[in-house]
Amino acid sequence: MTKIKCVIAAGGLGTRLLGFRDNDKTKMILEVNGSPMINRQIDQLIGWGLNDFVIITNPEFKDLMKEVIQDRFPDKNFEYAIQEKPKGISHALLQGREYLENIDTTVFVLGDNFFEKNPLANVQIESDSFKKGCSIFTYDVHNPSDFGVAVMDSDGKVIAIEEKPKNPKSNKAIVGLYIYDNSVIEKIETLNPSPRGEYEITDLNNLYIQENLCRNIEISGWWVDAGTPERIEELEAKLV
Repeated sequence: MTKIKCVIAAGGLGTRLLGFRDNDKTKMILEVNGSPMINRQIDQLIGWGLNDFVIITNPEFKDLMKEVIQDRFPDKNFEYAIQEKPKGISHALLQGREYLENIDTTVFVLGDNFFEKNPLANVQIESDSFKKGCSIFTYDVHNPSDFGVAVMDSDGKVIAIEEKPKNPKSNKAIVGLYIYDNSVIEKIETLNPSPRGEYEITDLNNLYIQENLCRNIEISGWWVDAGTPERIEELEAKLV
């Protein structure tokens, strides 16, 4: 039986949301239509069939996060890992390494990314094919220069990722959802920080691309990266 763990990146302070609705804590506690964002995210993931979670949070808000989650989901399995400093998305995933040692497949989601439809609905995540390589999820956009975009060959295999390209070769924006095999932690440990001092998710995915082991899964329906006040309000309108 395939062992699957879902890791939620929820350690960001969300500086763009400080003061929004009097928020002075992590954005993951900010209410979205009356429910904390982290709980809305977990509800979404449970709806996709995921039940075993690692929450990556920061030291300041770990206890609060744990209280909010356990009150809402007392019968689910949650583990918590601390990202002491915000050193990038790959670095966030690395903090969960002790919980991923015996896991075949890791679903990694950015806590502020929400989807209309289940991106895993047509994905046989328990199959052996997901025990090797990585999967990125993409969404067709009209402004690809504002995103990281995936470039595919004629067979649909991911051959490159471009970060906010001036002359994009594709309009497929990469969303905050990934599937990794059990080599992911080992790969992250080989990364060097980028010029901005972070361990980038693009660099991790490029390691899989170099091995010809990165697949693309296109999503349908809407997608919202709820990292700003405007996008929070957009998300709330879509959830009504």
